[in-house]
Amino acid sequence: MNFLIASCFTNLYKVCWIKNRVLFFLLITIFCSCKKNGTSLIPTDTVTKIQPVQVIFPKPSYNPGGLDTTKLFNTIPVVNNLARTDLYEISGVAASRTNPGMLYIHNDSGNPNEIYITNGNGDNIGTLTITPVGNRDWEDIAVGPGPIPGISYVYIGEIGDNDSKYSSVFVYRFPEPNLSEKTIPYIANIDQIDIIQLKYPDGPRNAETLMVDPQTKDIFIASKSSNLSNIYIAKYPQSLTTTTIMTPVVQLNFNKATAGDISANGTEILLRSNELIWYWKLPANTSISQGLLSQPQVAPYFRNEPQGEGICFAADGSGYYTDTEIRGYTGKLATISFYKRN
Repeated sequence: MNFLIASCFTNLYKVCWIKNRVLFFLLITIFCSCKKNGTSLIPTDTVTKIQPVQVIFPKPSYNPGGLDTTKLFNTIPVVNNLARTDLYEISGVAASRTNPGMLYIHNDSGNPNEIYITNGNGDNIGTLTITPVGNRDWEDIAVGPGPIPGISYVYIGEIGDNDSKYSSVFVYRFPEPNLSEKTIPYIANIDQIDIIQLKYPDGPRNAETLMVDPQTKDIFIASKSSNLSNIYIAKYPQSLTTTTIMTPVVQLNFNKATAGDISANGTEILLRSNELIWYWKLPANTSISQGLLSQPQVAPYFRNEPQGEGICFAADGSGYYTDTEIRGYTGKLATISFYKRN
C-alpha cells in the first residue's frame, strides 16, 4: 500500500513539473519574441477590468456647417519639401520649446521607433530613437511641460487603433534634448521614458489626435471616426504605475480628426482633418475643456496635402504648421506647410 501511495505522488510530481516547465518555456518564448520585434514589455493593465459603459458627452449647440472663417492667418502657406525622402507615412508634427524653430515629426504604425527633427525649411536636423518601446501605431506628437518644472517634454501618442481592439493606449514622455551645441544632424537614443497607460471609459477607440495643456499638463485625446470626434482628458499628474481611465470632455461633429494642438500660451486650439481645420481662440481664464465647448472658426487650409496628418502651432505663435503622409500617392513629396499669422 505504501509503495502504491508513493508511486502516485511521484507520478503527480512529474505531471506538475512537466506542466510548469511548459509554462516556463512559453513565457520565455513570449519575452524573446517581444525583444526580437524591437518592443519592450509594456506594463499590462493594473486596474480592475471594467466593462465599457455608456458615458455622457457634453455637446456644443452651434451648427458645424455654418462656421465663420478666421482672418488671423495667411490663406496660402509657405511649402517646403523635406530633405529626407525616406519618410512616407508621416503622422504628427510638434514644435520644440527648447530649440527655437525646430520641429518633431514621426511615421505611424509599423515604422521604426524614431522621432525626426526638422524645421520649416524641411532640413534634416536629427533622429531620436526611442529604445524602450516600439511603434505599434504612433499617431500624434506634442510638446509641453511635465513633471520637472522648467523642463520641456516630448509626448508621443501610441493611440492609433483602426480596428478598435486595444484595451489600452499609451503616451510616452521624455525631456526634450538641447541641440544648441550638438553636431547636426544629431543622432541619439532616448533610453529613459515615462510610460503613461490610458483607457477610454466607453471601450476602445481609434484616435490620431494628442494635445497637452501647457498650463495644467493635462493630456487630451480626440477620437477619429466619420462625422464624430469624442475628446477625452487624462488630468495631471498621470500615473506611471496604474492605468488611468480618461474622462469625457466634449463630442464634436468633426469628421475624421487626424491631429490637433494647443498653443504654447494655452489660449488657442487647432483640430484638423484631411479636409479642413478648426480654430479656437479662448477668452481669458477659459480652460481647454471649456474652450472646446465653444464655437470654433475655420482656419485656412490650402488642400495641398494628399493625406493631411499633422498640425501644430509655431512655438513663438507666428503661425501653424501642417504635414502629410505620401505613401500610395505616386509622385508626391513629403512637405512642411506653414500658415503665417497676419
